Amino acid sequence: MQQPMYVLSEDSTRTRGRAAQDSNVAAGKAVAEAVRTTLGPRGMDKMLVDSTGDVVITNDGATILQEMDIDHPAAQMIVEVAESQEDVVGDGTTTAAVLVGELLARAEDLIDDDVHPTVIVEGYAEAARLANEAIDELLVDDDLDADLLAAVAESSMTGKGTGDVAARDLAALVVEAVERVVDEADGEATVDRDRIHVHPRTGAASSATELVEGVIVDEEPAHDGMPRSVDDATVAILDTKLEVRQGDVDAEYSITSVEGLNAAIEAEDAELRGYAETLAAAGVDVLFCRKSIDDRVAGFLADAGIVAFESVSSADASDVADVTGAKRLGTLDDIEADDLGHVESIDVETYGDDDLAFVRGGDASRAVTLLVRGSTDHVVDELERAMHDAVDVVVAALDAGGVVPGAGATEIAIASHVRGASAGVEGRKQLAIEAFADAVDALPRTLAENTGADPIDTLVDLRSRHDREGIAGVIAEGRSARVGDPLAAGIVDPAAVKREAIDSATEAATMLLRIDDVIAAE
Repeated sequence: MQQPMYVLSEDSTRTRGRAAQDSNVAAGKAVAEAVRTTLGPRGMDKMLVDSTGDVVITNDGATILQEMDIDHPAAQMIVEVAESQEDVVGDGTTTAAVLVGELLARAEDLIDDDVHPTVIVEGYAEAARLANEAIDELLVDDDLDADLLAAVAESSMTGKGTGDVAARDLAALVVEAVERVVDEADGEATVDRDRIHVHPRTGAASSATELVEGVIVDEEPAHDGMPRSVDDATVAILDTKLEVRQGDVDAEYSITSVEGLNAAIEAEDAELRGYAETLAAAGVDVLFCRKSIDDRVAGFLADAGIVAFESVSSADASDVADVTGAKRLGTLDDIEADDLGHVESIDVETYGDDDLAFVRGGDASRAVTLLVRGSTDHVVDELERAMHDAVDVVVAALDAGGVVPGAGATEIAIASHVRGASAGVEGRKQLAIEAFADAVDALPRTLAENTGADPIDTLVDLRSRHDREGIAGVIAEGRSARVGDPLAAGIVDPAAVKREAIDSATEAATMLLRIDDVIAAE
């Protein structure tokens, strides 16, 4: 039989068969190990320093993997799993990454025992289906009231630089923010996540974090003479410059007299003053301009009692438009009342050396902002990530199917259910299903290890209590942990986070296991 011929460039390298599988598995396990110690409420942080010296301190799995300089294509797939988990449900990124590594490690053992990768893939797919069955059986039947949602938010934030007391207080703010934007339609609650903003600001402790009804624009007035507070304000949003118009054709003007110079200056002033007069005549109290504003225009606006903000980002302009109902205008010509928005108040407040514009209330739509405070840039950055995750998991709990016990209890239940069902599967696929259960068991074992408890003894206790009482989790206490009821301890997670972690980790692991040939162009 004629052997196939491959035509590759001289700079290409090829890895085939078991060597390719070993390389991919090793890469996956290495990425999982990099984030394993961050898992859980007592997880440790990572300090990431890039080539320019910028430092990021975090235990957020998605952030760690994004900041790492990863070249191996298999490892990059695990980074994509974490990013997908973050985008879809906002939390569980470390869980997903660790689970991929464990699935690959168990598969490696099966391959050593001559189990074909295709059989492992089929077994993992069946095990993932069984895992989702277990998650459905664990759903908490209680209504998702404020207390239960606060427990979801607190579980997400605990261990992410917030401290236990701060996490409890911040969780209450998160729930309040979500409740402000809940729409009740046809008996179902829906949440527009885009109406919840998180704005970080250094200079105070996390206890100073507050909820603002409206949005915050990180800009100061274009002129010192402008008002710093306006009530019942009419708002305009402009996407063009307020400067002297420039012609499309290069031209030079010859001025030969003082009178001609004065006339030119007066013409410019008249044009610039006209901008302010047009806005004032339209009843505008506050202007948000995407582009620059000439200093003279700013002065004329100040004389007219109009507050103007220049060089506003497109995102901020869209947020202001959303909360006020104003349209983004490309010109000041023919401004109509429908083009303008209205807001209860706009206040410019000083935080440290910076001014922030608070746009509160609005008659066109609703939006809220969590003003997150922290003592240093590193602290406030981590708190911002924690608050984003907390908002996402509360929204996921409301929109995507309720909550399940946390603290590893769901993983123990999944492993037990999968392992029990494997007995009814014939052939070598049973080994893969059992390996999947062992991989899931690694998550509560890691939780225990990160709290300082003995991982093997804790896992044995978890299985025993689960068999007796149907629920068992790792409850962190001080520098150690105990096995108990996570629901009684108020530790719950969105079911959507568990489902996404199982599904995305299984898909990534099976895709890598099916690769037996790697061709790389160097």
